[in-house]
Amino acid sequence: MHLNLSFSQISGNIPSTISHLSKLLSLDLDSFYLTSRDPNYPRMSLDPYTWNKLIQNATNLRELNLNGVDMSSIGDSSLSLLTNLSSSLISLTLRDTKLQGNLSSDILSLPNLQILSFGGNKDLGGELPKSNWSTQLRRLGLSHTAFSGNIPDSIGHMKSLKMLGVRNCNFDGMIPSSLFNLTQLSGLDLSDNHLTGSIGEFSSYSLEYLSLSNNKLQANFLNSIFQFQNLTYLNLSSTDLSGHLDLHQFSKLKNLKYLDLSHNSLLSINFDSTADYILPNLQFLHLSYCNISSFPKFLPLLQNLEELDLSHNSIRGSIPQWFHEKLLHLWKNIYLIDLSFNKLQGDLPIPPNGIQFFSVSNNELTGNFPSAMCNVSSLNILNLAHNNLTGPIPQCLGTFPSLWTLDLQKNNLYGNIPGNFSKGNALETIKLNDNQLDGPLPRSLAHCTNLEVLDLADNNIEDAFPHWLESLQELQVLSLRSNKFHGVITCYGAKLPFLRLRIFDVSNNNFSGPLPTSCIKNFQEMMNVNVSQTGSIGLKNTGTTSNLYNDSVVVVMKGRYMELVRIIFAFMTIDLSNNMFEGELPKVIGELHSLKGLNLSQNAITGPIPRSFGNLRNLEWLDLSWNRLKGEIPVALINLNFLAVLNLSQNQFEGIIPTGGQFNTFGNDSYAGNPMLCGFPLSKSCNKDEDWPPHSTFHHEESGFGWKSVAVGFACGLVFGMLLGYNVFMTGKSQWLARLVEGVHISGVKRTNNRIHAN
Repeated sequence: MHLNLSFSQISGNIPSTISHLSKLLSLDLDSFYLTSRDPNYPRMSLDPYTWNKLIQNATNLRELNLNGVDMSSIGDSSLSLLTNLSSSLISLTLRDTKLQGNLSSDILSLPNLQILSFGGNKDLGGELPKSNWSTQLRRLGLSHTAFSGNIPDSIGHMKSLKMLGVRNCNFDGMIPSSLFNLTQLSGLDLSDNHLTGSIGEFSSYSLEYLSLSNNKLQANFLNSIFQFQNLTYLNLSSTDLSGHLDLHQFSKLKNLKYLDLSHNSLLSINFDSTADYILPNLQFLHLSYCNISSFPKFLPLLQNLEELDLSHNSIRGSIPQWFHEKLLHLWKNIYLIDLSFNKLQGDLPIPPNGIQFFSVSNNELTGNFPSAMCNVSSLNILNLAHNNLTGPIPQCLGTFPSLWTLDLQKNNLYGNIPGNFSKGNALETIKLNDNQLDGPLPRSLAHCTNLEVLDLADNNIEDAFPHWLESLQELQVLSLRSNKFHGVITCYGAKLPFLRLRIFDVSNNNFSGPLPTSCIKNFQEMMNVNVSQTGSIGLKNTGTTSNLYNDSVVVVMKGRYMELVRIIFAFMTIDLSNNMFEGELPKVIGELHSLKGLNLSQNAITGPIPRSFGNLRNLEWLDLSWNRLKGEIPVALINLNFLAVLNLSQNQFEGIIPTGGQFNTFGNDSYAGNPMLCGFPLSKSCNKDEDWPPHSTFHHEESGFGWKSVAVGFACGLVFGMLLGYNVFMTGKSQWLARLVEGVHISGVKRTNNRIHAN
């Protein structure tokens, strides 16, 4: 009658014989805890035949829990069989089961249903019923699904409803006023939708959990919230709330543990209160983007703080001494501090060991990098970027076992990069760009086998190309721009060097030799024709707050330095500009079908543009300027429909500029410094009657008399004839011959001057 195999680590197909258990009252195969922690965890799976038989035979089933089971093959028609259990079903929880399609609203009309949860099925859609709700329903969970439409006014008939969770769905329209009349409501989560209107006066004073974040409520702050004596969780971030809020009012919420008022810049908050009973049990405080100009005075009184986010405000001056002392002696359980994007000055605060996320980036902090930071080996994310810190980087940072992100960019740090990165470290992002680091790269960087982003740009590092990084199979961004790297770039040793590389920037160095074909031919990710990926590289989170760190990188995009705050998976570029590369362009570049940008300017590259470049259908900018390239511009390049910026200037190209497609949008600057080019948009025509040399007449070099040969012969003959005529003229020969020679000489000078002005 009861079968419970929850959290048993069983995987594989659920056998069809389970449907023989016709007397089942409860079936629990819950594995959500395991699958939510690891998306690749092997799941149990349920096929349509077994599902149908189970529902048909177990007609007395009261509780069914299949959380985490793979039900992706179950269609809409099979789900509708649940209505056969209408007389018995009390609890149905199918969280994170990969269900797809549309769920019939009749499910919510089952007369005895008390618990219904379909959360975490992002491809499962549906709408809430306009009537005939189950009046017994106590818990309804649809968060992280594709449910849409309005929240109907009929939801007010659910007098027994205690928990309603529709976080991150597609609901829109006004919040129905009847929702606030539910007297039994203890938990309400409407966050991350498109809801409008205002917050009504709640009838339930037993509310414990309230989250309305990321909606468009545009209302005054609801002071009736302070009547909820049992409230432990309150999230009103990004709700466009306005009005004046006296933080002293929160002293009424003695049980409050979580408070998030972030992204409410229209809300005026008074942080001057110092009453010792304000928020005595608070553990999580998030006040980013709140127009705060100083540290809230009640902060020193918080005994149990675990998360503190005061980022993106206008807090200025030195960090108070009490803050340093709290970090050292009181806040032993704190694991997140974010003070980034303020105007803080003075020394860097040292967090306690046990902290996981620590960010004071984008401030005005000074002084040496403190050696005491070596005691904080618990760190996952350390972000001290965009300050004025000086001194060497402590060697200990390479030994922190759980450090994911080390971001020290844009400071004044000097000395060598730590040389003791330990084996098995967790580093995924290392950003040391825009400092004054020197010396060679440490070989121990090869121990960072999880590394996705390595940015060492704009330093004084002097070394050969680190080919030994090719073994890092997760590396997606490699930027060595503006250093003193030298020598030939060669890839060898690894079976698949730089397999997942998406951004490769070695510009502004002293590299020489041929372009690195041995590396480029293995850029498998750039060859992938599937560019529909929409995720981001290096999206880090820790604790209960997600997306705390987004990787960024500076690239030269379409001729301008641009900082990509989030590096999109589909963004792929190669920048080898401003080096001493020579030789011809490798044809293999044309196989990088996902490439967005290619910059090979300011080198000594020779030869023609390979026709294979016409296969770079996703290319948005191409810069080959200031090289020694020659030949005609391939007509195949007009197939590059996304090409927005083209720079072929200062080369030796010749012939007619192709027309059509994006080529009709490029100006003269794209072709400057190529005297043998003609056609639109240049003023130099390719018509043989108007200009010389005529491309259409003398085009084939294999004839032995190309237009270059004819031009040279013509010039020599003209000079010889002029000299001969001039000699005749000066020796007093017949006047008619003298007049003829003089006329030819003057006419030739005029034509020469006109051609110079035209060019």
